[in-house]
Amino acid sequence: MDLDLSPDQEELRDGIRALLAGRFPMARIRGGFDRQMFRELGDAGVFAIQLAESDGGLGLGAADAVVVFEELGRALVPGPLVWTHLAATAGMVPGAADGTRVVGGIPEPEAGEPVVLEDLAALHVLLVDGLTGVTAVDPQALTGVTSDWPLDPVTPVTEVAGVPEGEPVAGPNVGFWCRLQGATLTAAFLLGMADAVTELAVAYAQERRQFDRVIGSFQAVKHLLADCVTRTEVARAAVYAAGVRLDEPISVNLPIDEPPGASDVGRAVSVAKLLAGEAALANAKTATQVFGGMGFTWEVDVHLYLKRAWVLDTHFGSVDHHADAIADTLPHAP
Repeated sequence: MDLDLSPDQEELRDGIRALLAGRFPMARIRGGFDRQMFRELGDAGVFAIQLAESDGGLGLGAADAVVVFEELGRALVPGPLVWTHLAATAGMVPGAADGTRVVGGIPEPEAGEPVVLEDLAALHVLLVDGLTGVTAVDPQALTGVTSDWPLDPVTPVTEVAGVPEGEPVAGPNVGFWCRLQGATLTAAFLLGMADAVTELAVAYAQERRQFDRVIGSFQAVKHLLADCVTRTEVARAAVYAAGVRLDEPISVNLPIDEPPGASDVGRAVSVAKLLAGEAALANAKTATQVFGGMGFTWEVDVHLYLKRAWVLDTHFGSVDHHADAIADTLPHAP
C-alpha cells in the first residue's frame, strides 16, 4: 500500500490550502458558521469530491477526500462539513453538493434519549442513520430544545429532547457506507487539527523567551513538541491508509452488523479515527500547556481547536468506541 500523495493529490492539497488561506482566515473562522462559507466551499467542489462526474462532481475517491478534509481541519472550518459531503455523494439531499443546503447528521438515538447537535440553527436537513437506513428530518420539527450552550462560535452545540420520525432517503447499505466514510473524513479533519496546533505551539516556543532563552530550547518543551509530531505522523499514516482502503471494492451485503469482507476496512477506519482523535486532543492540550497562561485566553486560537476536538471525538464513534471495535476484531484465546 503506497501512502505517499500522488502529484495530483499534492496539487489538490496545495490548491485547497491556498483557497482556505485566502478566503477563510482565522478572523473569519472566529465568527462561526455562515451559509456563505458553505456556498463558497460548494463552488470549490469540496462537497462534490466523490460525486460522479456525470452528476456534476469531481469523480475522485475517498483518499482524495481525506486530503481535502485534512486541510479543512487545519483551517478549522466550522459547520457540518462531513455530513453535507456524505449527503451530496450519496444523492440523499439535493443542493448539498453546491453548498446551498446544509446537512447535519446523527446516529439514531435510543427512545427518550436526548441528543446533542451542532449548528442546529444553520441546518436545512438533519439525517438520522439507523440500522434500517437513513431518514431525513426537518430540523424545525425537533422537540424539546432544552438548552443552547455554545462552546464558542466555531462549535455551537444544542441539546434537544427528541427526534421525530423522518422520511427514508437511503437504505442500510448507504448508512453503513456513511459510517465508514464519515469516521474516516472526521479523522482526516482531526488530523489537520492535530497538525495545526503543533505548528502553533512550535512557533510560539521559538519566540517566547524565559530566563533569557526561547522556551523551545528547553528539553522538557522539546519533548512535548516531539510527542505532538510523533502522534500526528502516526495518525496521518492511519488516516491515509483508511482512505486507500475505502477506495478498494468491499462487500456491504446484509446483515449490516457484519458485512462480509468488510472487517479489514472497518478495522482500518477504527484505527484512523482512534489515532486521529487521540492526536487532536493530546496535541491541543499540549499546545495549551506550551502557551502557558496565554493558552487559556480567548485571544489564542488553541482553545478553539481543543473544544472542536472534544466535540468531534463524539462523531462517528469516540476514541473508546473505536478501541473496543478494534479489540473485537482481534483473535481471542480459546
